[in-house]
Amino acid sequence: MTVTLSNAHLKARISLQGAELIDLCDEEGRDLLWDGDPAFWTGRSPLLFPVVGRLRDDRALVDGRAYAMKQHGFARISTFDMVDASPEVCRLRLAASPATRERYPFDFRFDMTYRLQGARLMFTASILNPESRAIPVSFGFHPALRWPLPYGGEREAHEIRFDTEEPASLHRLSDGLIGEATRPSPLQGGRLLLRDELFEDGALVWSTLASRTVRYGVPGRRSITVSFPGMPHLGIWTKPGAGYVCIEPWQGYADPVGFEGELRDKPGIVMIPPGENRHFTMEIALDPPDAS
Repeated sequence: MTVTLSNAHLKARISLQGAELIDLCDEEGRDLLWDGDPAFWTGRSPLLFPVVGRLRDDRALVDGRAYAMKQHGFARISTFDMVDASPEVCRLRLAASPATRERYPFDFRFDMTYRLQGARLMFTASILNPESRAIPVSFGFHPALRWPLPYGGEREAHEIRFDTEEPASLHRLSDGLIGEATRPSPLQGGRLLLRDELFEDGALVWSTLASRTVRYGVPGRRSITVSFPGMPHLGIWTKPGAGYVCIEPWQGYADPVGFEGELRDKPGIVMIPPGENRHFTMEIALDPPDAS
């Protein structure tokens, strides 16, 4: 089952499976989101919860007990309930169940809200902790935008422009885990020139990040701005040769190589106090048709 949001500028379709955005089109019906071609990757915009990235041995340690947890958690493969919907807004919900407690032994309520406002699609994830103890959480967005975009320009002309310089080195990956930050920044004056060879060893991962906005497209042509206030980490990824690039704002990331601690001590984890909500937000904004 899906729900469709639309206005004069954008049309979005969201699946109850994973509360995943599966279509995003501009005012002329041109696709902005990857189509999930299984030849490369079936994802389109999965939500990463309650962990981001891979855990060592695919297990989370809680109070000394190991719980099986696949990469990026279970929200992306769970069915959400529809809470409410209107032409431009919808809210979906995933609550703790016996099945989730087998992998993550905590109560939670995860509400995912999508809202269209002009040429912007706003994402808000709200995690409620109903327990009497704090619960450990990571969360991430994972939208796969078309590469190339449907606004002209060669694939190799696309770039991602950060809102500030990012001189910090990137992490190297080892079997999906985070290695040392020894990879020199590939940015040139705050610009990431997109090339397949950048991703031959996997995602680009920033655990130290100053920017909270990036702009994606071909210079001089219509582009997309992705904003992520409050999200301190970022991944950028594709499979070489695929027709998408993922711009992934995260709170948290994969286990560091050699990490053997409890989930609550994992780098990037946030603890939600009893009875409180934690909100994670992102926005995808499309330039006006005459923008250049």
